[in-house]
Amino acid sequence: MEHADAVPIAELLDERRYLLDVAYWMLGGPREAENVVDETYRRWYGLSDAERRQITAARSWLAKTAGGICLNRLTHPDRGTTGQKEDHRTETGDSEGARTRLVEEVSRVLLNALDSLPPPERAGFVLHDAFGMAPDTVADIVGRTEPEDAFGMAPDTVADIVGRTEPECAELADRARHSLRKRHSRPTTPDEHDALAHAVRRACVSEDAGLLASLMCPDATAFFDGGGKVRTLIRPAHGSRRVAHSLLTLLAHRPRTTLTTHSVNGRTGLVARYDRQVAAVISLDITDRRVAQVWVVLNPEKLRSWNQPPAPGSRQGPAQRSEGWS
Repeated sequence: MEHADAVPIAELLDERRYLLDVAYWMLGGPREAENVVDETYRRWYGLSDAERRQITAARSWLAKTAGGICLNRLTHPDRGTTGQKEDHRTETGDSEGARTRLVEEVSRVLLNALDSLPPPERAGFVLHDAFGMAPDTVADIVGRTEPEDAFGMAPDTVADIVGRTEPECAELADRARHSLRKRHSRPTTPDEHDALAHAVRRACVSEDAGLLASLMCPDATAFFDGGGKVRTLIRPAHGSRRVAHSLLTLLAHRPRTTLTTHSVNGRTGLVARYDRQVAAVISLDITDRRVAQVWVVLNPEKLRSWNQPPAPGSRQGPAQRSEGWS
């Protein structure tokens, strides 16, 4: 993960507004401007890690790219916004992100189902149904697995079967073990969840990296959903210190920003605002009184409902009245 990719919320929103202003000034329509900015960020995420590292001023690159897209539309109104080669590259970046999200979702479902099976049955199902091994091969492998390890396979063998490198397989295994530990951990009560969420907010407000890291599981993970529409971390942050660093960078205290606790998916989470606009909604998964996973929604499309005016007569719940930055 590149910490340089982390962007404070104030900068993140100012940057998008700036790009929208540039596109609107050149094209004269809000919908056209939105399309241009979306395409600009698609090109950003279509870059390789090495190419992004060579860009010293991201906003300048984005503005130049947005301007180029606008000029292309003005001079060639009947032509697509990009050439065939660029379209292919953008789709590759988007499909990779979609593939990653799909793999994570499928992994959660499979882990939930496999957790109910005894080790030999788990091994038989995965090796035969998922990997397509012959029954006699599965029998040989299952016959020598230990209860603590469903497969007992060498890392290079697993890598060959799954089609990934050994380090990637090791990371997948760590995440699987973490998920299984979480399922067998002591359930968190609503009061415990609320207390920890408030503690996370206080650590973010005070910008105390050590305190924030201490509230996380050692192998905590943070996921950032920008939807390809804002510039944020491309990969999840792993480990308590990295998660704390990423959150503090994102939630860096700036003028006109607020951070409050709020009900998110039925549990207390965090809401960050800039100029009274909701810029991030954060939910927390808690295991054994520590934060195991952090889910940060930054996608403007998914935050539209959060920025709609409240219905007449609606009342704030207790979690909404928490003190925030001012």
